[in-house]
Amino acid sequence: MKRWLSSFSLFELVLISSVAAMGIAVKPIITPLVHLITGPLFIPGGSVGGGIYMMFIVIAVLLIPKGGVATLACIIQAIMAISTGVIGGHGFMSLFTYILPGIVMDIMRFVTRKSQVGAFEAFLIGGFGNLAGTYAANLVFFRLPLIPLALSLTAGLLSGGFGGMLANQMVKPLRILLKEGKI
Repeated sequence: MKRWLSSFSLFELVLISSVAAMGIAVKPIITPLVHLITGPLFIPGGSVGGGIYMMFIVIAVLLIPKGGVATLACIIQAIMAISTGVIGGHGFMSLFTYILPGIVMDIMRFVTRKSQVGAFEAFLIGGFGNLAGTYAANLVFFRLPLIPLALSLTAGLLSGGFGGMLANQMVKPLRILLKEGKI
């Protein structure tokens, strides 16, 4: 673990921690709004809201081309969710429901194997990360019947994918500033 963490610079660790914290910070704002839409459809709100939360993790993945970035960000989010009791926090089970998406996102980042990720790859990273989070939450808590589960997983994939594409657009100017050494 120490060796893995030492592969990141201090700047990278601060960046990963910052985007993880931003993802947790928006949760209490986004969750009630999403529940207005998903509640009547009997779809857990996290499947749709997760696209916004995952967007911040995708930002870290796109800015830091190293393995384990998403997993580390999700570990930080799980610890924050457990310690603060944030909306959607699942207590100790947050370790599973938060970290699994990070692992999946790192796998998707590895599968894309491009140094410069585009909108499609960002869609895959965010989409499959949110899909994993939606499935994990269903496994642990909701145990939805087949049709609502299928709706929830589809909403999770699309929401996460669109969050990934939005992250890709947000990262473009940041990449330029990083290359020029202005950040």
